[in-house]
Order: sequence, then structure tokens, then C-alpha cells
Amino acid sequence: MNEMVTIPRAEYDRLRAAAEDLADLQAYDRAQAALAAGEEELIPAEYAARLIDGENPLRVYRDLRGMTQAALAQAAGVNRVTVAEIETGRKHGSVATLRTLAGALGVTVDDLTG
Repeated sequence: MNEMVTIPRAEYDRLRAAAEDLADLQAYDRAQAALAAGEEELIPAEYAARLIDGENPLRVYRDLRGMTQAALAQAAGVNRVTVAEIETGRKHGSVATLRTLAGALGVTVDDLTG
């Protein structure tokens, strides 16, 4: 069935803008629900700027959590020197190590490697 409706361009533009507004509101509602459920978190601007500036994500998230290298190493079950070497870029860390560090920080491995 091929039905066609013709409407003035102004009405089409108004309907399209309303649909875009609705999509934006739905995205906002999903984001708010994810925050409320603890599935997402807000990163303070200071820490976001550090990530954007290219600072090592492990260091940024460790600072955000208020942890020392030793505390993070203990929580993740890795050597403190390993944490320091990853933060300074001397080592990249194995997938297993990054996974345990991410778990201790409550972030994803992607957060630490992005």
C-alpha cells in the first residue's frame, strides 16, 4: 500500500524539529535513569579535562577515587611498581592487569585504555 500525504514545507519542518526534540528528551531521560541506577557516573570537569589533555587514564581515575598507588595496587592485587610504570607509560600493562586495575577503580578496561 503506497499512500502519500502532502503537507506544507513549514509543517514538515515543524514536525521534524518536534521529532528531534523528542529524541533529545528521550536520550536525556535514559542518561538520567542510568545515573540514578548507578550504571553511569558524572566525571568532574577537572578530571575530564585531564583525560582530554591526554593524561594517563589510570592516574586520573586513581586520583578521582582518592587512592594512592599503593592502595590501588593492594586493591587490585598487583605490585605498586606496576601501577607506577603504567601511569608513567613505561609499561602498557597486560589485559589481565588492566582488568584487575579497572575493577578496583570501578571503571571499564576501555576507560583505562582510551
